[in-house]
Amino acid sequence: MFSKFTSILQHAVEALAPSLPLQEDFVYHWKAITHYYIETSDDKAPVTDTNIPSHLEQMLDILVQEENERESGETGPCMEYLLHHKILETLYTLGKADCPPGMKQQVLVFYTKLLGRIRQPLLPHINVHRPVQKLIRLCGEVLATPTENEEIQFLCIVCAKLKQDPYLVNFFLENKLKSLASKGAQNVVSEDTLKGEDSLSADTGLSRQPEELCGATGVEPTESEEEPPHQMDELSTSLDDLSVTSLPEASVVRPNQDYNLVNSLLNLTRSPDGRIAVKACEGLMLLVSLPEPAAAKCLTQSTCLCELLTDRLASLYKALPQSVDPLDIETVEAINWGLDSYSHKEDASAFPGKRALISFLSWFDYCDQLIKEAQKTAAVALAKAVHQRFFIGVMEPQLMQTSEIGILTSTALLHRIVRQVTSDVLLQEMVVFILGEQREPETLAEISRHPLRHRLIEHCDHISDEISIMTLRMFEHLLQKPNEHILYNLVLRNLEERNYTEYKPLCPEDKDVVENGLIAGAVDLEEDPLFTDIPPDNTLSNPEWLSSSPPATPDHPRNDGKTEVHKIVNSFLCLVPDEAKSSYHVEGTGYDTYLRDAHRQFRDYCAICLRWEWPGSPKALEKCNLEAPFFEGHFLKVLFDRMGRILDQPYDVNLQVTSVLSRLSLFPHPHTHEYLLDPYVNLASGCRSLFSVIVRVVGDLMVRIQRIQDFTPKLLLVRKRLLGLEPEGPIIDHITLLEGVIVLEEFCKELAAIAFVKYHASSTP
Repeated sequence: MFSKFTSILQHAVEALAPSLPLQEDFVYHWKAITHYYIETSDDKAPVTDTNIPSHLEQMLDILVQEENERESGETGPCMEYLLHHKILETLYTLGKADCPPGMKQQVLVFYTKLLGRIRQPLLPHINVHRPVQKLIRLCGEVLATPTENEEIQFLCIVCAKLKQDPYLVNFFLENKLKSLASKGAQNVVSEDTLKGEDSLSADTGLSRQPEELCGATGVEPTESEEEPPHQMDELSTSLDDLSVTSLPEASVVRPNQDYNLVNSLLNLTRSPDGRIAVKACEGLMLLVSLPEPAAAKCLTQSTCLCELLTDRLASLYKALPQSVDPLDIETVEAINWGLDSYSHKEDASAFPGKRALISFLSWFDYCDQLIKEAQKTAAVALAKAVHQRFFIGVMEPQLMQTSEIGILTSTALLHRIVRQVTSDVLLQEMVVFILGEQREPETLAEISRHPLRHRLIEHCDHISDEISIMTLRMFEHLLQKPNEHILYNLVLRNLEERNYTEYKPLCPEDKDVVENGLIAGAVDLEEDPLFTDIPPDNTLSNPEWLSSSPPATPDHPRNDGKTEVHKIVNSFLCLVPDEAKSSYHVEGTGYDTYLRDAHRQFRDYCAICLRWEWPGSPKALEKCNLEAPFFEGHFLKVLFDRMGRILDQPYDVNLQVTSVLSRLSLFPHPHTHEYLLDPYVNLASGCRSLFSVIVRVVGDLMVRIQRIQDFTPKLLLVRKRLLGLEPEGPIIDHITLLEGVIVLEEFCKELAAIAFVKYHASSTP
């Protein structure tokens, strides 16, 4: 109460006193602070019981007023006085000693406001950046201290200043580790006076002459070795008389002292106060984005940033329950780092482990955003650390386990972070983790060369339908990511030589001639090696389903593009015979319903693939190695095998398999288009394409239809139930086959729509 009265009385006296020049007023307030230490004998009274906070605030106001009254960039006498008399050095000493109690908090506030309110650049000056760097070391040493809020505010304003002028970060890179044992306040001041410019990093490449540094800010050069004013001597003596010793800066030499700003922020990310931790993360986000190569190198090699990111990811992942419902993992609300506040009591959709799941996804989002914003070399180093220490060290053993519950949960989590990742650099590491780096064509003998890739693809055909569906969903979302290696590794590398085709140059007279009702090179069920097990009397009842269109080759270009695409579309639409179709009985289920979605999806894929500079036409057959044995690759092999069993698989599995295949068909690469969407490709002996797989399924279907009574009514009833047009009723015989037929019909319509859209997109100028 008494101190407040004294402060009020002082302000009243200052208001009544004649106005002094700003410099005199500034010096008066500074001397009032130093006189306190010279005259006081009570070092236990808190700083709030003194006039020190008021004097510091007045000094700030004077500096701001002085700058406002002068031209931009001009340094006034008050600022000159602050720099010349090393006021910031002295305040650092007092803050470090925390004398009187609470002084550290006041010093942090003064530094923060000075850097934030003064517009001219101060950090380039030796008498500013050196005490700032020392004060940085005091921050984050002890968590949950009363000064934590002021510490993070101070660190963040320094980060903001570095973001404005990135080259200034070189002042905060030290050239070697320092032992920061406890020292007296006087020793700190004298040591700093003697060392001059030695604290500048050898890596900065900047001149270490104070005259040049001062000239950058318009400050008159001062002699760094000049004896401190008499006032400083009195202050140092007074501090010694008070037996004030500094708080230990580090009882043990901390590793990685080169970049103390990062180290202090890393410490504060562990604060129990969530707001402090988030602010520290924001500060790190600013620092990693600085374009200075020396800072990026120091950040990743001389600090614990990589370890912090990966260790916390690992601990949060390990804190998840062993079993989490995949639907909960997939549907938990979008997570943004720093906004993961969660109250179990207020959540109507709570489930066991939701808090832990949100924490993990939130921290992964932070790592993703940090790498996305980081300087290039720093981003690569951070992403590789996540790859090695988290993906391989923590996730891979979970994905490779044999427990079905464990496989399902770990695959669902992998699926979620594949969906969530946005950083190109982190995505690249994730892709290499999942698929490996191989780009040469696959062979059947070496499909397990990258164990995780092999295991995940095998899981697409797992005995557990849930695992199969989840893994297929993961691959489907992976294929939508903007990374060229994904499609190349899974599919394209096996199609490069087009050795799935058999080169048969057509004679001119064969160009428009149909031989024996079928065109040369078209798919003939009886000649196809996949159809050797179909009895001759069970061929398709309606041979018109196969269009008589000549194949397109480099030597025989299509004369009529519209006719050609019309025939391709009809080839897919007519694959399923009329007796196995049910969509024409239900309104709004025609082929045209797929056109809009196909157009939108193809446009999105084109935007992603544009940067990859894919060829516009297939590689000329004359330049292809057609003699090399063809293997469609492990991924397509599993998908084709699954597609071949579409009549015997659950409805949800079929939907997911066809969804992945339609995604592959959308890619604007000429080889995937030819292999997946061209019914007239001349397949080499023993090779299969998507069209030939479907042809075989249709042949099997026609055999099995004959054994089912009332096939068409049952098929129509199942379709209406799936559409919700009919209520659920008694179980229908052969329900799996009937649902498979419906999926097959819809898939053929979807492929027809994709072929139509891709043709028109390629023919549009």
